[in-house]
Amino acid sequence: MTKRTLLPILALGLALGLLGTAAGQQDYVLTIRDGQAAISFALPPFAASERTRAAAEEIHDILEADLKYTRVFSLLPKSHYAYIQTQSLRTIRYEDWQSINAAVLFTGEVSLAGGGDLVLERNFYDVKSKKQILPGKRYQAKPADLRFLAHRLADEIMKAYGEKTLFTSKIAFVSDRDGNDEIYMMDYDGAGQTRLTFNKVTDYSPAWAADASRMAYTSYQQQTAGLYILDVYEGKRTPVSVRGGNYSPNWSPDGRKLAFASTMDGNMEIYTAEVEASPTRIGRIKRLTFNQGIDTAPSWSPNGREIAFTSDRGGTPQIYICDAEGSNIRRVSFGASYHDSPSWSPTGDRIVYVARVDNVFDLYVYSIRTQSVAKLTESNARNESPSWSPDGRHIVFTSNMRGGSQVWVIDIDGANLRPLTSQGKNKLADWGS
Repeated sequence: MTKRTLLPILALGLALGLLGTAAGQQDYVLTIRDGQAAISFALPPFAASERTRAAAEEIHDILEADLKYTRVFSLLPKSHYAYIQTQSLRTIRYEDWQSINAAVLFTGEVSLAGGGDLVLERNFYDVKSKKQILPGKRYQAKPADLRFLAHRLADEIMKAYGEKTLFTSKIAFVSDRDGNDEIYMMDYDGAGQTRLTFNKVTDYSPAWAADASRMAYTSYQQQTAGLYILDVYEGKRTPVSVRGGNYSPNWSPDGRKLAFASTMDGNMEIYTAEVEASPTRIGRIKRLTFNQGIDTAPSWSPNGREIAFTSDRGGTPQIYICDAEGSNIRRVSFGASYHDSPSWSPTGDRIVYVARVDNVFDLYVYSIRTQSVAKLTESNARNESPSWSPDGRHIVFTSNMRGGSQVWVIDIDGANLRPLTSQGKNKLADWGS
């Protein structure tokens, strides 16, 4: 691996200077309705000098877009802030903010530090109780890192409400934009698309480990579909299996095992490999499935006790679940002749997969609790390869709904459908933590 490969990868470890602390036929329905919490959120413009105003606006706008994406918060209209007489980090008139129906208030001030760095001071208040939700903090960052800083602020807000972080997460995907299928990564919103591998052969099916320090993927380095693990900080590549064809890697939640499909014994079956970290070493490889059909596309449950996978052992591709050791196999998909690419939600209660109905490939979500299925996408396109966001509220997938293969994202209730890529052909996205 070359040094130029490491440069974009090291962006994952970006650190900002912190100056202060503080079974049966299933019913199909059209959509999923989880309900939406709408916390009235005041995000007035950040205070800034003439020299820092552009930076303050950039951080503010990115943070605003992040908070809107959560659909947990309802941001107040900008026109409401004209009714507030005093907007100071140190003098908060809670009655004024209550008068415009703000439930929470987030304020920021951007100033210059030495060496061209910027300093952001932020405060986060509960308007009704007149108390800080989080202790005030000051951050120092370089101008090139303002996007990461804004995403980090959004993550801290979500953590304050007991939610999983999302905005500093990365999406890995495959693209041929530079002439060959290679692995790239991008921010959750499609920004910062960066190439990670530089080979003259196909790299395929990236899969993040939970700590985002390792990535498993398929590569044709030795003229066969070998399975490898990339240490994203050190750039070291460790082979897992280069015998036969090896595909569809998926990490266990604790990062100690890797499930994958392989033909190492002749037929396509599901295997697990034990993985030790620091440095990465491969332990025992165990075969889980034994049948004449094709078993592929494993996906771990978030508690690590079960694995969902695709199998055509019954004549057509369907979704099955087995225990982590390969026992207690049962079918969970019905109602169509083709089901594939299961992905288990981080909340553990749902599995999204692809189903072909009337020769159209769409995404469906299976509820483990109710054993019902909801159709997620509705288009005359080929929608495939779904992967969940860390918070379980969004799904990234591959679609040709605008002609070419691109990576798209959609909310779990079918809202906010939008493309994340546009250059070249893009596919097989995996949303990391």
